[in-house]
Amino acid sequence: MKRTLVILTLNEIDGVTSIIPHLSRSIADEILAVDGGSLDGTVEFLLDHGIRVFQQDKPGRGEAFRVGMQNSEGNDIVFFSPDGNEDVNDIPKLFSLLESGADVAIASRFLPGARNEEDGELFPFRKWANQVFTWLANLLWNKSNTRVSDTINGFRGFRRQSFLSLKPTSLGFTIEYETTIKAMRARMKITEIPTVENHRIGGTTKGRSWPTGISFMRYLFHEIMLDIRSTLRKVRNAPKS
Repeated sequence: MKRTLVILTLNEIDGVTSIIPHLSRSIADEILAVDGGSLDGTVEFLLDHGIRVFQQDKPGRGEAFRVGMQNSEGNDIVFFSPDGNEDVNDIPKLFSLLESGADVAIASRFLPGARNEEDGELFPFRKWANQVFTWLANLLWNKSNTRVSDTINGFRGFRRQSFLSLKPTSLGFTIEYETTIKAMRARMKITEIPTVENHRIGGTTKGRSWPTGISFMRYLFHEIMLDIRSTLRKVRNAPKS
């Protein structure tokens, strides 16, 4: 089996009722959903439309990624959130990047031709924060000749073996940042397409700005400290002249 689409849900009844009926089953060889404990009819709606649903034992987006990977069979896996932000038409494009040799395929909100949900706002704070985190990741860990423009967006795909080799541990929203940074460290091939981020269809965002931002700062500090410790070990173990 080649392509797997993993749909990530948590109380997204407005999104799934608007998107799933129009989602072509030919878009992937396998379509499944990972749910974080919806109570609004999301799970029942998905099951009624023939989509297998796997429930998370632990909360968090990172855990959803791992559950999706563990229960899928495809070699190329794309993760999609049916909340209206992500464009269904980009799913085949992400699969194509993976089939062309990318280890990680990202739908970028910051490439030429792309659109971020906050574009047009006077103070797009979330956009600015995303770009700062992306700039730091490229500065500290990207050794390739190609800059990654959106290290954080969750609309992305992975080669199965690439994801497994990264061994991500994040439970929450830092899963995307973690996998990007680890892929940079491993010199994996990261490829992007421009995407148009639309407005949420219904419900409320699960990633509140301040708590999410703090979790990203903690993760960034953790990765920097890992590098410092690694450098110190190399210095201590260097042969004495």
